[in-house]
Parts: sequence; C-alpha cells; structure tokens
Amino acid sequence: MSVDPSIVRSVPLPIGIDLVATVLFSITGAMVAIRRHYDAVGMFVLAMACGLGGGLLRDGLFIQAGPPAAMRDSSYMFAVLAGCVLAILLFKHVERLSKPFLIIDALATGAYGVVGASKAFEAGLAVPACIFVGVVNAVGSGLIRDVLVREEPLMLRPGQYYFIASVAGVTAFAVLAKFLHGPLVPSALVAIAVTFVIRLLAIFFDWKTHAIRSVMPQPPSD
Repeated sequence: MSVDPSIVRSVPLPIGIDLVATVLFSITGAMVAIRRHYDAVGMFVLAMACGLGGGLLRDGLFIQAGPPAAMRDSSYMFAVLAGCVLAILLFKHVERLSKPFLIIDALATGAYGVVGASKAFEAGLAVPACIFVGVVNAVGSGLIRDVLVREEPLMLRPGQYYFIASVAGVTAFAVLAKFLHGPLVPSALVAIAVTFVIRLLAIFFDWKTHAIRSVMPQPPSD
C-alpha cells in the first residue's frame, strides 16, 4: 500500500522538529564523550554522529533523493554545536541523575522517528516501509553512538522499551497521518508524545524486556 504524497505535502513537517531532534541527540552524544573524558574534537565528532547519524542512514540508504538534508543545510551543524554547548552546561546536573539523560533520549527518539516516517511518506514509500524508515531514523543515532564508544547497542539489549516505544510512536504517526488523514503537525506531536510517554513510563516504573534465554525452558541440571 503506497502513500498519497499530497497528504504529506499539504502540511509540510517543520524543519524545526528535525533540528530539535538533532540538538537532543547531539546532547546525548556530547555527554557520553564528556563522561569518557574525550577532548573537544572527540566530543564534537560523537555529537555529530549522534545528531546526524539517523538522518544520514535515512537519506543515504532509503530515501536516496540527492545529498542528505544535513549536507544541504548548515542549520544541522549549528544544531550539533548547540547540542555540545548545552551538554557542557547541563552535564553537572544530568550526571548526578541518570533519568534526565534518558528523558532527553526519549524526546529525541520520538522526534526523529516522526521525521523519518514523514520523509519516507514524501518519497512515496509503502506504509510498512515508512514505519521501518522512521524507526531506523529514531534508533540509528543511538546505535551509531554505542558502536563508536564500543558499548553493546542499547537497542539490542534487554531494557526499558527503547525499540518498542519507537515503533509505537512511528506507527501512531502513520495511522494518524495516512489512514485518518490527520493534519501532519498535530499527528507528529501526538506520535512524539506516544514514544515519550511509553519510554517515560518504562523508565519510572522500570518496565523491561527480557532476554530470550531467560524465558526458555532450562536444560535439566546434572
């Protein structure tokens, strides 16, 4: 099932949502760099990988409609720089508590998922493909961040509904914008809220997925 591009183009998704997501993910990358005692160059590179990584995967692998948006608009680099500055200013407060970092990550994940799905809509991809691209856009930056710092990717570990929240938010956006023909911006805000609320509930109530092996029948002991 393909998407009618006019539904999306009638109310363009503001670039501000993409830039806000870029700033938020850049903050998470810069904070990881500060925590690991990287220098200024290392911090900017990791912030850039986090802030732009999901979008580069989206535009380079799936959309393929010319150079990625981050390479055509200098606003994205300024967004990364803003993320670095905010990370430096906020680090003392966030480092004392782990939850603010996860909250920033949850907001960024929701926003980036919506941006990815919206751009896939514009490219005329089928609905399942739009959802897939949105999820890749949402979790790709965190995946790149974890790989660069040699950590097991958060997306692959049992944890607090990281992937599930992203899928739920992007699916909500697809349903509202495509099937219910809702206005794009309100649909986007609702979808971001869905991702954010699911992640927030998982964080505060410690809802977690479980390793497959933990629910498998255990072999009899000798």
